[in-house]
Formats: sequence, C-alpha cells, structure tokens
Amino acid sequence: MLTVDFTRFPLAPGDRVLDLGCGAGRHAFECYRRGAHVVALDRDPDEVATTASWLAAMREAGEAPPGASARALVGDALALPFPDDTFDALIVSEVMEHIPDDKGLLAEAVRVLRPGGRIAVTVPRYGPERVCWALSDAYHRVEGGHIRIYRADDLLARLRGAGLRPYGTHHAHALHAPYWWLKCAVGVDNDTALPVRAYHKLLVWDLMKRPLATRAAERALNPLLGKSFVAYATKPRATGLSSGRA
Repeated sequence: MLTVDFTRFPLAPGDRVLDLGCGAGRHAFECYRRGAHVVALDRDPDEVATTASWLAAMREAGEAPPGASARALVGDALALPFPDDTFDALIVSEVMEHIPDDKGLLAEAVRVLRPGGRIAVTVPRYGPERVCWALSDAYHRVEGGHIRIYRADDLLARLRGAGLRPYGTHHAHALHAPYWWLKCAVGVDNDTALPVRAYHKLLVWDLMKRPLATRAAERALNPLLGKSFVAYATKPRATGLSSGRA
C-alpha cells in the first residue's frame, strides 16, 4: 500500500533514494522495482531486518532491474550517516508525527538531499487524525506514538522553513480512515471485534484484488476522508537565486 504517488514523484533508473523511517519497507520496495539505488533506514532493528529480508527476496526473484541496488540499515534520523548532497530523492512517510524534533529531522533530510532533488513527506491528515485522538487516548499516548497532528498549511510552512520548495500535495487512503475510527472506538488493541475484523477483511481484499469499484471510490473520497496528507518538494539548486528553477 503506497502513500507516495510516483507519477508526482518520478524516479529514474540509477537514482539514489533514501527511505527515511522506512518501517516495513513498502516505499523502498517500489523504488527498488523502479531501478533506483535504495537505502532503507529505520531506528527499529526488527523493521530493518524484515525490510532487508524482503529486499533480498526481491533480488533473488529478479523483481528489480539490472543495475539497481538496495540495502537496509539501522540509523538515527537526526544524525544521518551520509555526506551532504548524497541522494537524488528522499521519502519520509508517516515519520514526522513521531519525532519531537521534527525541524531537526527536516534539516538532516535537506542536508543529504542533493540540490535539485525531490522529497516526499507524508503525515496523518488533520481531520481523520483528530477523530482518532478524540475516540482513544491509547491510539496516541503510547511509547513511539503520534505526538502531534499537522494541518496541511503547517507542514508546508515547515518544508519551506527548511529551505524546500513545495510543488504539489494530495490525500491518500480514504478507505483506511473508517477502519482506524472503528479500532479507536472499540479499543486499538481489540482486533477481535466484529466490525474491525470485517473491515480489515475488506481492506485486505481491496489490497490484493485492486477492484475498479473501490479504487474509484477511494479516489473520490480522498479529498474528504484521506487518512494521509502527502506533500512534495524540491531542494533549490542555488539558495537565494530568483530564477525559479528547482
């Protein structure tokens, strides 16, 4: 289940991509399939091990084109182990809402992104996320949980404050918002409740089958109910120039 739209975030074979806070690696896998040189980084060793195993399986199955490469490593988003201007593209998906020093994270992301490079940042959308917080304290008051909710304008202002130039936004995963509202209503750890089990089966079926009806429904509902807000930006080639190029 991808949150980043790769028609708005184009990659070329050979691009160097960092999936920062990769989690289970879903975006890293897609970048690898597209022929990129991918680094998937996360602070959770278990997530990194899982991602590494799937990347290896993709390599053995020939799912990535010749010349592509991928590795997963444990690292700190606030102290990235890479030189300045290392990557052509960065993905920061569902990470910033967990990090107390989100400005520090963006500063590190900008540091390792080459001038002219692109970054995609996704966070939980304000409206659906506020409903989750109102229904359940356990949803967000946990170790490593969500510590803030971003309004769209606030996130874009932070990107600009870090020296980036936003060029597009959209919402994603409208069908997932009601699922999380149900979980928050019955207990976020209660996966046995009938409404939660039924809705989860629907989401798994949709993910596996990708039927036209649910795809069309989600596209129509995303502007209203999309669970994630996605922003795209570039790092200017030369700070302070007025040419408008990125």
